[in-house]
Amino acid sequence: MENTSRHIFHIHGITGMLIATVLLLSILGVLTFLGVIVQGSVADKPYKFVEPQSIQVNNPDNANKRVVVGE
Repeated sequence: MENTSRHIFHIHGITGMLIATVLLLSILGVLTFLGVIVQGSVADKPYKFVEPQSIQVNNPDNANKRVVVGE
């Protein structure tokens, strides 16, 4: 029994490959664009540490010792 319904432009052929490629590239583009926006907003807000001598290794309270300079 031979498969006679084969088409090169079927969803499992070239068309499906192109759809998957365009979808993955568009996701990559959106995530890159959003990453650049976030980096730009964070780069404008430098911070400094209050009492850097009291910072301990692997201590979650270290986040409270960071202060944004412009605020």
